Amino acid sequence: MTILFEDKFLAVCLKPAGVLSQSGGNDMISLLNAHFAENGENAEAFPVHRLDRETAGLMVYAKNSKSAAALSKQAEQNQIKKRYYAVIKGSPAEKSAVLKDLLFRDKQKNKTYVVNRMRKGVREASLEYEVMSENGGLSLVDILLHTGRTHQIRVQFASRKMPLYGDGRYGGGGGSLALFAHTLEFIHPISGERLSFSAKPDMNTEPWKQFDI
Repeated sequence: MTILFEDKFLAVCLKPAGVLSQSGGNDMISLLNAHFAENGENAEAFPVHRLDRETAGLMVYAKNSKSAAALSKQAEQNQIKKRYYAVIKGSPAEKSAVLKDLLFRDKQKNKTYVVNRMRKGVREASLEYEVMSENGGLSLVDILLHTGRTHQIRVQFASRKMPLYGDGRYGGGGGSLALFAHTLEFIHPISGERLSFSAKPDMNTEPWKQFDI
């Protein structure tokens, strides 16, 4: 875990792949609370958004209930701007586009599906992407989320026969999931300042090393 910014109200950090973003054993909450305790702070990490266990990248955590409420409201109103890099298998016909789908979440199977009609449990999902480069049958795409549905990026591309590299759950084969939350923007819950953070995946690992970011 790397912390990019911290004050007495919040912490912005890089979540490693394989670590839960919320409580559940090997998780960011435990890591952050241990960090606060080591620094002698009477603080507690509050999650206000999430990343899949397999996804690495930027996250913000509140350090008290007041900050958590304000940041959670921003998240609910889609005011926390999140951009991702993903490596997908194949090449989109359109080099930039908006993808809109209806998604159904099966909690028992821990999978999300694209469906063709609205019904109970179905939610609208939207994102926009731009192809940054292509190499060896893979495409590096930059993604801006409009909504934050579970497994949204993974499912929307997989449903178009372009699964993310390493996404075994949705047909992308073995290896590490090539999905990284690279930009995070939000309003500071106390000062009102607009904050923006950016980071890159490990460019020495597959499949990232095939591309120049």
